[in-house]
Amino acid sequence: MSNPDMEEKFPRALWVRLIIYIAVGHLFAAFIYLLFAVGAK
Repeated sequence: MSNPDMEEKFPRALWVRLIIYIAVGHLFAAFIYLLFAVGAK
């Protein structure tokens, strides 16, 4: 499973975690923006 070719690249778990963090960050930012947009009315 751990061949030298895979060790040079990023592990798959790191990419999955990075995508999850980016998605959650964008959802949180959208929620904050929605609160300000609704509160401004």
